[in-house]
Amino acid sequence: MTTVAATVAPLSITDAGVVSPAGHGLGPLAGLLLGRGEQRPGPVGEDSGDYPPRAVRAVRDFDVKEHLGRKGTKYLDRLTSLSLVACKEALRDSDAGGTRTGVVLATNTGSVSNHSSLLRDTLTLEKPYLVNPGQFPNTVMNCAAGQIAIRNGLRGLNATVAGGQTASLLAFRHARLALTLGRADRLLVGGVEELSAPAAWVWHRTGVLREEAALGEGCAVFTVRQGASEDHADALAELLACEVRFTSDPRRYAEGLAEAVTRALERSGVRPEEVDTVSLGATCHRGLERVEERGVRAALGGGLPAPVRVSDVLGETYSASGALQLAALVALWQAEPPAERVTALVTSVGRDGNAAAMVVRSPRP
Repeated sequence: MTTVAATVAPLSITDAGVVSPAGHGLGPLAGLLLGRGEQRPGPVGEDSGDYPPRAVRAVRDFDVKEHLGRKGTKYLDRLTSLSLVACKEALRDSDAGGTRTGVVLATNTGSVSNHSSLLRDTLTLEKPYLVNPGQFPNTVMNCAAGQIAIRNGLRGLNATVAGGQTASLLAFRHARLALTLGRADRLLVGGVEELSAPAAWVWHRTGVLREEAALGEGCAVFTVRQGASEDHADALAELLACEVRFTSDPRRYAEGLAEAVTRALERSGVRPEEVDTVSLGATCHRGLERVEERGVRAALGGGLPAPVRVSDVLGETYSASGALQLAALVALWQAEPPAERVTALVTSVGRDGNAAAMVVRSPRP
């Protein structure tokens, strides 16, 4: 017997904060996607000379003190700094604070650079206990989400979601459930990833990325509220549904993604032929790119409508990729407002068998 999924009420995405290799905000990202922007390749930071021979797209000229001031920023790692600046942008036009506003942030392991640096100090310093204690809080995976709440007075739900390639969409799934169950009125939802030489070498040595694929970093955070876009004059997009699947058999990864897409469309009340565009997440990965496309085609009846590949311009951003895929859609809708409402899919599939699909819609013209 076939079970039909119940349609769920849409949520509204009313604000966005984006820090990426394209620059700050949605405008520079749209310009890069439309071929109007420029990038300065190469790594940044103290370890810039330690990177493997691979294309790198970093956030340039980034200084957290310029955005947040000097107070309390001395020991912030890059991942937390990117998150705080993106959240400041997402809360710019909102009244921050309160017990009904929370954070759901996707990451992989937190700051790999900070983990590596602290571990190295324990091995190279004359006495391991002489390590800098100010760096230790940054080794905790939920450091960024905690700092976001502390600095903005957010006393509601606070969650950090780790799920590799699919982490950002898992975060949106978590946020969708929390808002639907009434655990919050507003959530900051997104994903973040930082560049570092240790992480770059891992990517380079494993060989899972295409040879020409660049490594990237960035953060995209969105303010998600209850209610449809018609209830919010400032809505950037409407979040209809987000579904996830896990498949243990690598031969069925595409099938698992197809199931996630189908479920998300059913929950959205959207027919496959009504999907106008797809924002793909595995475009840098050997093999996974074809798996993702097969899964989407299977769910949509053979087509791949107007694909958006943000990784081609930002590089592989791993746990932040889903949030930046959504940012790409919103940026394009802002830069070139569609004459009619656009329904889009955001998809992700990981090498661990996780697959996720999110359905979003542009606001009314």
